[in-house]
Amino acid sequence: MNAFSRILREGARFAVDFALPPRCAGCGSIVAEMHTFCSACWQGVTWCGDSGCQQCGMPLEATDEHSCGRCQAKPPIIARTRAAMEYGDVARSLVMKLKYGRKVGAAETMATFMSPLAESGPESILAPVPLHRSRLWSRGFNQSALIARSLATRLGIEVSNDLVKRVRRTRPLRGMGITQRNREVARAFAVPEREKVDGRHILLIDDVLTSGSTSDACAKVLLKAGASRVDLLCFARVVRPSILVR
Repeated sequence: MNAFSRILREGARFAVDFALPPRCAGCGSIVAEMHTFCSACWQGVTWCGDSGCQQCGMPLEATDEHSCGRCQAKPPIIARTRAAMEYGDVARSLVMKLKYGRKVGAAETMATFMSPLAESGPESILAPVPLHRSRLWSRGFNQSALIARSLATRLGIEVSNDLVKRVRRTRPLRGMGITQRNREVARAFAVPEREKVDGRHILLIDDVLTSGSTSDACAKVLLKAGASRVDLLCFARVVRPSILVR
């Protein structure tokens, strides 16, 4: 019976693949495997990986240092930040498909490239950066929570969608300077159940990292609640801020 069921599943999978062939996550052209990119989109991606600053993950060029000058001068609140790729046209396309096009399968694609960058242990727990309830109601889902769920399956790590909550609705941060962003997100987050956080390694999950104001605000309340360490893992990060004004 098990062998027969397996044959049926394989047959069904073949039929689906034949009728609906895998598509490039960026442009939609036919590719060989799910959750990947065509050669043209692949060449348009700048991968971040694990080669940048050991703390903030920013690219380090023409230097033998392991940390950037900013992290050496002032160690960041978040112990380790990693992103799969730089925020560019391909990353933006995928993010828009998920957030506004409701293509929830994009979360699995993002998790595919994020999971190799995760550091975890027995005390690790995934925590998506939360949305305010009003924005969650209007959108219908939290894109970071979808990514975290896919990562939890891949990594075998616990995920908690309510570990940190957004208790105050903030204005859109786009167009704000770093000081204004920090002021806007101040006191916007809270940890409702400190016992879930105490002594745990928290891996914050987000789709795009811009200035870091939101993730830093989340990390502050988590550390205050007793977290032993907070890391950040995201799909894409803004390395060139000018790209946001397109």
